[in-house]
Amino acid sequence: MHATPPPSRVAKRPGSPAWRRRLPLIGALVLVAAIVIGLWPRAIPVEAATAARGPLVVTVDEEGMTRVKHRYVVTAPVAGQLRRIDWKAGAVVEAGQTPLAIIEASAADFLDTRALAQAEARVRAAEAAREMSGAQQSRAESAARLFAAELHRAETLREQKVISVQEFDASRMRAETAAQEVRAAAFALKVAEFELQQARELAGRGSPGAPKREDSQASAALIVTSPVSGRILRVLQESARVVPAGFALMEIGDPTELEVRIEVLSRDAVGIAPGARVMLEQWGGGAALTARVRHVEPSAFTKISALGVEEQRVYVIADFADAVERRPTLGDSFRVEARIVTWEKPAALRVPAGALFERSGRWHVYAIEGGRAHLRPVETGRSNGVLTEVTGGVQEGEQVIVYPGDKVADGSRVAPLAIGVR
Repeated sequence: MHATPPPSRVAKRPGSPAWRRRLPLIGALVLVAAIVIGLWPRAIPVEAATAARGPLVVTVDEEGMTRVKHRYVVTAPVAGQLRRIDWKAGAVVEAGQTPLAIIEASAADFLDTRALAQAEARVRAAEAAREMSGAQQSRAESAARLFAAELHRAETLREQKVISVQEFDASRMRAETAAQEVRAAAFALKVAEFELQQARELAGRGSPGAPKREDSQASAALIVTSPVSGRILRVLQESARVVPAGFALMEIGDPTELEVRIEVLSRDAVGIAPGARVMLEQWGGGAALTARVRHVEPSAFTKISALGVEEQRVYVIADFADAVERRPTLGDSFRVEARIVTWEKPAALRVPAGALFERSGRWHVYAIEGGRAHLRPVETGRSNGVLTEVTGGVQEGEQVIVYPGDKVADGSRVAPLAIGVR
């Protein structure tokens, strides 16, 4: 009896391991993973900024021009032959001492009855003007002393932290304005005294007791002296010629006593108050200069812009607050760029203006939380075009997206490119 042989084993072919049979499955998994990774939404690169507290200043930016506060136009007191004027702009003159022009008037002109009556009337008018100028100077000096004492009390109270900064600034502005009015009144008094002196001289030449010349062609030279101390701003008539009475010869003023005249739109002028701080830039020096608004003119005028649009503009007059030493070369009719402060807050919660956008009648921002953008309505305050105050909806230290664009939506994954305070 023969034993049954064991079943024969099937020999495996060399070179065909089991993992090779799984290659198609592995390839399919890799392909699916690549497709998922490719279709997975990527984080959108965005520019971000942090909401932080800091000073916020709202300004009205316009061009301005400097001008001498008190200028005097020297005119010919009588008709006659004007000799050539050798003075040039910038020359220093002294009140009542510097001869500016010489006019040769015919002697017959001084004996004319009508001219004599006019000269006597001019004397009376000049006397009245001098008395009025003296009274104005007295009132201005009294007001200056009063406001100076008020400023001294305000300084003491400010050191004790009893009054606010706004109240102290108002007291200082009143004191500075009163001091400027004193200088203006003194200038007006000097001019009135000069006019009286000139009028008396003319009346004396034309009086019956004045000496007469035998030669009718003879002439009497009248020397016109400077009415005020300062510098010659412009020589209006340099060559010799026959001039009528009242003909303008030159302008005199003090170039250190400057003010700034700024043209602003009428809608912006409504928000500008006297005493507002003004920053003057691009005037030719290094640091910006400081001025204070003294007056906003009540009447506007029409001006055609560079684009051909009619605009209603108003003049805003500001006084320099810095010392003359900071602007030694700044003169009359110089161009400046003025930034008039209409509102400021030292610690406002600010975000870039580009982070805000309007939707459904409300302002919104995209705040970044956990790497995603979240649409959030906010309450806004003042804005200067670069930074905007946020009064609600955003907390200090939160990040917001600047210029989000169309790709960013509520819940989108974002990757900030730059984070910081602007």
